[in-house]
Amino acid sequence: MLSRNLTPDLDGLANSLNSIAPSWRGRAEQSLPVQSTGFAGLDALLPGGGWPVGALTELLHATDGIGEVSLTLPALQQLCRAQRRVALIDPPFIPDPPALQAQGLPLEHTLWISTRGGEDGLWAATQLLRTAATGAVLLWGSQQVDRNLRKLQLAAESGTGLAFLFRGIAAGETPSPAALRLELRPVAQTLETRLRKARGGRPGVVLIPLARLPACFSAATGRGT
Repeated sequence: MLSRNLTPDLDGLANSLNSIAPSWRGRAEQSLPVQSTGFAGLDALLPGGGWPVGALTELLHATDGIGEVSLTLPALQQLCRAQRRVALIDPPFIPDPPALQAQGLPLEHTLWISTRGGEDGLWAATQLLRTAATGAVLLWGSQQVDRNLRKLQLAAESGTGLAFLFRGIAAGETPSPAALRLELRPVAQTLETRLRKARGGRPGVVLIPLARLPACFSAATGRGT
């Protein structure tokens, strides 16, 4: 004969679950810290109001030199003013030191790293992201595979900087662990910035005038960005 003591106390179980649910929900819904992009319209579009700190951001651009790097410039300026380092790894254009200096990126706080691409660039990015002195890492790597993206995301999570990965538009068709993905296209005299993926975000588009995106590279071909 079964004892009535074995009958589940559903009310008690429900109360127990309710008592721990608030703390669980708080952790699950906790938003990432952010840094303002410097563009009011873009801040309004992004969850939290800016670039996610300690997370990977993918900037998927239709072609090089449309203003994709300058989109990050206001945030990079803020980091340099705070004496934090900004690293550019394998950019498609040659950084122009006078232009960088003029745009508020002092050379003593700016690193330009040129590797053979692939694993070397990834290694440099992950090492820098883990150091407290690094405010932002900008990495170009259209051929990054899923395991490399996860390495970048984990490295970003271990630090307190911004992590930007620049890839072609086609990369947006594949899954990514990035916290934020933006699709960038030139439209008339603006840069169309479309929210492709964001934790807690909603789809939306912002048009940023190209006049607000000053060039800070010397391009061998095309427009500096």
